[in-house]
Amino acid sequence: MNHPDRPAGRALSEAEAEAEAARLIAEGYSNNAPVATFYKAAVPAPTAPTVGTAPPERQPGRAPMSQGATDASVLMLAGAGSVSMVSVSAGILMYLSQYADPVVCGIVLGAPTVVVLALCRLVRRAKEVVEAAPPVIHNHYEGTVIQDNTEINTHTRGVIARTRNHFDR
Repeated sequence: MNHPDRPAGRALSEAEAEAEAARLIAEGYSNNAPVATFYKAAVPAPTAPTVGTAPPERQPGRAPMSQGATDASVLMLAGAGSVSMVSVSAGILMYLSQYADPVVCGIVLGAPTVVVLALCRLVRRAKEVVEAAPPVIHNHYEGTVIQDNTEINTHTRGVIARTRNHFDR
């Protein structure tokens, strides 16, 4: 280990090595020694010994989930919040205007939901189509390349099947 006062790459003499070792030992036992900010276990995590026999305690807050489940949960919470805001607005509108037609309010306030659901379904279908598409394959050849496109026409006739294959060239 290089000391800040010593240039890098220079080997320590015997006396310097002993002095450096004494300095490190004294620093380790002093009260103003630097505190370790992390600890790396020498034993891998799956084989690390457990501490105690008590079962794990449930921690406050959200339960641990995968990233996809967390994203879906947040999306559902946001959707529920927006739907409740629209519903409360519709209820207040119908209450304040004593002659509001509930069917018209339902159509006006429900139309954006139908449009959003249709767009979500369209996006899901487009995603399925993209995932189902065959992969693009690029082949690069050097030299003479012969491409043979042979069509085989098969005709099967009769109770006891007889197949004739015709190769069209």
